[in-house]
Amino acid sequence: MVFALLATGSVFAGVAVGSAGAETPNAVATTDAPRPVPSAASTATPLRTCSVNAQASAAQLGALNASVINTATGEVLFDRAADAGVSTASVMKVLTATTALSILGPDYRFTTTVYAGSSPGSIVLQGGGDATLSRLPAGQESVYRGAPKLADLAAQVKSKWESINPGEEITSVVLDATMWNPADNWDPSWPATERTQGYQPLITALMVDGDRANPAAQDSPRSTDPVMAAGKAFLEALDLPSDTPLSTGSAITSNPQLGQVVSQPISTLLGQMLPNSDNTLAEMMARVSSKNGGQDGSSASLTTVYKSKMTELGLAATTLVIKDGSGESNLNQVPASLVAKLMTIINANPEGKHFDIIYGNLPVSGKSGTLTSRFTGPNAVAKGAINAKTGGIATTYSLAGIVHAQDGAVLSFAFLAQGKLNATQARTALDTLATATFTCGNNLSNN
Repeated sequence: MVFALLATGSVFAGVAVGSAGAETPNAVATTDAPRPVPSAASTATPLRTCSVNAQASAAQLGALNASVINTATGEVLFDRAADAGVSTASVMKVLTATTALSILGPDYRFTTTVYAGSSPGSIVLQGGGDATLSRLPAGQESVYRGAPKLADLAAQVKSKWESINPGEEITSVVLDATMWNPADNWDPSWPATERTQGYQPLITALMVDGDRANPAAQDSPRSTDPVMAAGKAFLEALDLPSDTPLSTGSAITSNPQLGQVVSQPISTLLGQMLPNSDNTLAEMMARVSSKNGGQDGSSASLTTVYKSKMTELGLAATTLVIKDGSGESNLNQVPASLVAKLMTIINANPEGKHFDIIYGNLPVSGKSGTLTSRFTGPNAVAKGAINAKTGGIATTYSLAGIVHAQDGAVLSFAFLAQGKLNATQARTALDTLATATFTCGNNLSNN
């Protein structure tokens, strides 16, 4: 108590001493600055907890470039080096289909035409990029079901020739494959085995049956000269001697037209290209798209053509490098993010774009196309739930498309695995990653 009283006394004493000092200035009222507040309430961000990192890190996938997007919100759920340009393998065919529909449209048909030649007795067979034109007789189908027949073209030519040149024989045939430079027919990055094993022909504007030795086999060895092979088949269809002179040149289109056959429309051909991953159709669509898009049909023009069409769709395409339409080249450079965003657009099917044709022809997990025998074992839970394009070359294995997830979310994705990988193991690992994405749905975490 004594201490407390002494302390209190000191306080009073201090007040008294302070009061005895100089005159106190008048007090000035001040106002504290307002506390900063957010201009708008922050949007809640869902905490996603389902990880596919283990599946994405599988050694069987080498270096993975990947993107997964919620198609309803546009939110990127998963990203692994997704903006780096890499090869896509046959996932490239989705870009090719998009470009073809944008430039040619779903009703476009490739044409093969015969004109009277510039010298007596000559005719000119002009190719228009139709790889489906078939040398098989009526009643027999090639891998391209419903394809036009060389025999029908020959019948038109013989009838028209007789009507304008009665009694005169056809004595020579000129072969016109100049829709693009006939020498621009093979990319140096393609292995020669692609031709000898039957996956890819020399890319010329005139050929029959995709230049296959066996027109009814999807994979069949191809020749070293598709143009001359087509000419020999045409001689046979015309019932001309096999030693009838064949030469190469250009048609004079103001000369009388003797006959013409057309392919099935692009809308049908996409149903033969995408499910079976047909390289020949992809290359023809790419070259003819270039030609009809104001370029020269060359392989060198494809980057410009594809960039233009991707940019029109609102995609960042400045880093695109396109060497071919099939994806066979390991020098193609396409970001996984662009592929996933393109899949989002295809799924939305904007009015007038006809992208439902692409979506409707994507292989379905465990059910159709190149995915028929995949998504087995533990991955069978995603059977029928994934519409996707497959791809595989020596340096890349890929899978890209749409996942109809277990929780009802619709996700677009692109998985591009780079490296010297085991084909079977890489494909299974891609299926496993896609299945894990299916299981996570919108709960997919980027961690």
